[in-house]
Amino acid sequence: MSESRVQASGDAARGVTDPHRWWALLVIGIAQLMVVLDATIVNVALPSAQRALGMSDTNRQWVVTAYTLAFGGLLLLGGRVADRVGRKRTFIFGLIGFALASGIGGAAGSSGMLFGARALQGAFAALLAPSALSLLSTTFTDPKERSKAFGVFGAIAGAGAAIGLLLGGVLTEYLDWRWCLYVNVLFAGLAVLGAVTLLHDRPGHEEARLDIPGVVLGCGGLIALVYGVSEAEPRGWDDAMVLGLLCGSALLLALFVLWQRRARNPLLPLHIVKDRNRAGSFLTMGLATLGMFGVFLFLTYYMQGILGYSPLRTGLAYLPISGAIILGSTQVSARLLPHVPPRLLMAPGMLLAAAGMAVLTQLETDSSYVSHLLPAELLFGFGLGCAFMPVISTATQGVAAHDSGVTSATVNTAQQVGGSIGTALLNTVATGITNTYVHDHLRDPRMRRSVVREGVVHGFTAATWVAMAVMLLGAVLAAVLVTAKPIRPGPTGAGAPAPGAGGGG
Repeated sequence: MSESRVQASGDAARGVTDPHRWWALLVIGIAQLMVVLDATIVNVALPSAQRALGMSDTNRQWVVTAYTLAFGGLLLLGGRVADRVGRKRTFIFGLIGFALASGIGGAAGSSGMLFGARALQGAFAALLAPSALSLLSTTFTDPKERSKAFGVFGAIAGAGAAIGLLLGGVLTEYLDWRWCLYVNVLFAGLAVLGAVTLLHDRPGHEEARLDIPGVVLGCGGLIALVYGVSEAEPRGWDDAMVLGLLCGSALLLALFVLWQRRARNPLLPLHIVKDRNRAGSFLTMGLATLGMFGVFLFLTYYMQGILGYSPLRTGLAYLPISGAIILGSTQVSARLLPHVPPRLLMAPGMLLAAAGMAVLTQLETDSSYVSHLLPAELLFGFGLGCAFMPVISTATQGVAAHDSGVTSATVNTAQQVGGSIGTALLNTVATGITNTYVHDHLRDPRMRRSVVREGVVHGFTAATWVAMAVMLLGAVLAAVLVTAKPIRPGPTGAGAPAPGAGGGG
């Protein structure tokens, strides 16, 4: 064991704070930003990539879904790898692999190559993300500092998606859509340099074994679910293949749960999700991102395809979401979390996000940015900012050190699987309703362009109603399941959880 790891482990045991912890937060934040924004940075570039590589409207969502699905499906394995070999080592390996996969995606000459590179990015992100959150959780243990650190992290988790849309617009407008992937090489390089010099880690638990059957069952179930939902639009929900995929998904996920109950080294120890506060946080995160990813996809095509925005203007139009998320996370949630129960931030935040979606359901082919898009973005972003930070903090609070990696992975799994299902489901709903609308209303071929535009907007707004209902469900679950109390500093300043915090309620 290296001297630095022994020193870090000894300091942690004695409660010594890391003097470089705020610089470490910067490194972890860069890595998290790269992972989160990569789920959306290609959204603004997607129309350009679709034309360049000849993708169909049905298959275009796989540029987003291939990443989020591999990411979400392998996160639990990534968390266990981090617990076994050490978070810092896994963090650095994930950064290097992510950079290589990004380079392959940028050089893609076909849609299949791009889908594969995006899946490879997701696989390395699955190693990187739980290591980042676990390092953050073990670096900041004082409740006041923890609230600030998780406020920043929550802002990155929420705003990173919108920042990705802005950055994607800038790169696509002035360089090429491929630079939306190449830029990750720069991010990863900076994060590797910082990780080598600033991050410390406790030794891994090398005696642990990886749960390969759990990986096969869990990842297989999630892939079957998302693929089945995505195929429902071209084939129909009653198609034998679609029904087979959905039933197979249910079976694999049920077998996954049964296996986790008997496995000696389970991929997901069930006691983690049995805690009602963590379970409520996981569900809230999944439902929030289910709605969020779908809305970002629709807004991009609405602004570029209906309103005629350029990629750069589209990216700039997303800026209010980023600002509102940062404001809600750092100036509201981070300040209030030590004083109010987390659910009093989560549930109202989800309600505000749903209100923003309600505004988007009123979009028409000639709606203006100021009257419709701007107020919707501000409500949506501020609500998500208020909700994300307490979700992440509550989900990772009070976890044993040997479970911190897998718990962090479960938070990210909820986020990425929610995004995968949301993108596939809402794209299927929107595309199906658009096709039906055009079929029912196209009576004069000379009016085709006008009818198609109206049909696209009708499909988007119908899918947004679904996303809004999902957000409302998330608000209800957060209010009912999350019973944790505020986490206040103890008399010595080190802090201690208030009664019931991090427990089962």
